[in-house]
Amino acid sequence: MISAVAAGSALLMGLAACGGSSNDADSGSSGGSTTTAAYNAAIGKVFNPSDKKGGTLKLANSGDWDSVDPGDTYYGFSWNFLRNYGRSLLVFKSAPGAEGNSLAPDLAEGLGTPSNDAKTWTYKLRKGIKFEDGTEIKSKDVKYAVARQLDKETLPNGPTYLNDLLDLQGYEGPYKDNDPTMAKFTAVETPDDYTIVFKLSKSFSAFDYIAALPATVPVPAAKDTGTKYKEHPVSSGPYKFEVNEVDKRVVLVRNDQYDPATDPASGRKALPDRIEVELKANAADVDNRLLDGTLDVDIAGTGVQTETQPKILNDPEQKNRADSAPNARLWYSGINSDVAPLDNVHCRKAIMYAADHAGYQRSYGGAEAGGDIATNIMPPQIPGFQKNDQYGFETDKSGNVEKAKQELQQCGKADGFTTNIAYRAERPKEKNTAEALQQAFNKVGIKTELKGFPQGDYSKLYAGKPDYAKANNLGVIIYGWGADWNDGFGFLQQIVDSRTIRPGGGNTNIAVKDPQVDQLLDKALTTTDKTARESLWNDIDKRVMDQAYILPGVWAKGLMYRPERLTNVFVSEAYGMYDYTAMGVQ
Repeated sequence: MISAVAAGSALLMGLAACGGSSNDADSGSSGGSTTTAAYNAAIGKVFNPSDKKGGTLKLANSGDWDSVDPGDTYYGFSWNFLRNYGRSLLVFKSAPGAEGNSLAPDLAEGLGTPSNDAKTWTYKLRKGIKFEDGTEIKSKDVKYAVARQLDKETLPNGPTYLNDLLDLQGYEGPYKDNDPTMAKFTAVETPDDYTIVFKLSKSFSAFDYIAALPATVPVPAAKDTGTKYKEHPVSSGPYKFEVNEVDKRVVLVRNDQYDPATDPASGRKALPDRIEVELKANAADVDNRLLDGTLDVDIAGTGVQTETQPKILNDPEQKNRADSAPNARLWYSGINSDVAPLDNVHCRKAIMYAADHAGYQRSYGGAEAGGDIATNIMPPQIPGFQKNDQYGFETDKSGNVEKAKQELQQCGKADGFTTNIAYRAERPKEKNTAEALQQAFNKVGIKTELKGFPQGDYSKLYAGKPDYAKANNLGVIIYGWGADWNDGFGFLQQIVDSRTIRPGGGNTNIAVKDPQVDQLLDKALTTTDKTARESLWNDIDKRVMDQAYILPGVWAKGLMYRPERLTNVFVSEAYGMYDYTAMGVQ
């Protein structure tokens, strides 16, 4: 368990990660290794350990990245993968079990030093770390990286933590500032080449987790091309880009300027000589290639498709090559109050009661492979979690038609209404969910049309862009969310704080606009007692559920498959999927 330093009125604590799967008596162990193929053999330990270098690791994605630019990405698989080409100040350690949910120094020599009641955080950089062109990385390169990602008009993806926490005094980033010295960016100081100081507008004891964000991966100002930087981010890690063909493929090769001696704590193995990622691959074909051994990893990390799950679970030999790990992730649907008549809470509650929760669960593969029916928002792995089933999801697993119709009466839509359901087109599980919801809603007179959008731009241009979502009647938006770190703030803030919503898109809060929720978040930030603070996270959960902004679907598991030739395989507790900096190939 890792805890951030508590100081003054700084409140948030980084707490324990999710445990192992309950399906295997040995799955909850932490550390160790095994060469015996077994179900969940890569949970809590390393399966097929090896330090052998060489070969090509082959991955595929049925969709695409939002971006490979470290300052413009928010998919969990992207954060996991980019550790191969980017080094942040701190990093989640590449290790099995609970150790993989701990922070380790990366660019920095150690964890941050707080001062001024945790409003100031100082990090010392290691010397001798180089970009791929041989230039030494200095504190100014980290400062510039932080500055550029503040501009959410140019780089709309990614979290808003630094925008929210830094004492910016109106500073909006280098693209709006003609001064190359960034003299106005006083919230981040670089007193020398190896020291960087962050000045916050409020006390925040969990800032080490912010220092681990991809936003602190250094960017040389002279090489920054704004929105085009994603075409070739400059590497600071063990690999660099050889090929980056948008919508087609990514190829990483070894970065000859990477020195493992400067990277003693992260746990990176850098085993393959080459890493290839195929994009926009057919999801069913990805599964088939995993099973026949011509593909190594589905990079999305959410598990095989529903149709593939029985092929694995019903075949003892195949099941021995699979892992089903619960993680702090919720599959859910946002109920968009910008879209009439869902601006009426009773119409939103009609959605809650009408939904087919068993169908939602089946869409992800059922209890063993997909996860448990979610009755509220926070997953059980979040410390202080309290289960709350105020709508009776577990009792009325197929929905409650009578109560849904009662809510429709109260919102003046006794005969129902029409709206659209948005989902990511490359994700069959989300399409199945949309179809299950459509059938359930139809029973109470809510007519829907299904709208599939590309995964890479889902948040930036479609579901996460408020004016587009409203104009196109996207009343129900299928989505998923995993904790940035495992506490209430690390899970909730970016999906329920209305102040994070940006008109230009790239939003992860797609449904919740509630001043009372914002006030509860602020109160939690000034609550020093751990029990009282955790109670506030549950109050936020209950408020969002009571106002029916979010329809929770499944507390997630993912049935992942590891082909025979993979080495050094384990599930990262930080990311809830295989660790992409550790594995190799035979």
